Amino acid sequence: MRHESHPDVINRLKRADGHLQKIVRMMEEGRPCAELAQQLHAVEKAVGQAKRILIQDHVDHCLEESLNGETDPKTARALIGEFKGLTKYL
Repeated sequence: MRHESHPDVINRLKRADGHLQKIVRMMEEGRPCAELAQQLHAVEKAVGQAKRILIQDHVDHCLEESLNGETDPKTARALIGEFKGLTKYL
């Protein structure tokens, strides 16, 4: 299932991938560890933000849509369980 946020997440991940490849080249060139750590931190933040957007979009659209009008307690509990499962990735 594609969501409205997926193109943005894909772009963020592609940029992070390019950045990560640059870091590998920097390591091969013997660049200082402080520079490498700084660049790795930037990639880590970029991937974390992509993850956050993806999860928030899922919560906003999929779970909320599924819960609207849901009267079956078993199904509602399953959806809440899915939400709880997602929170461990935040």
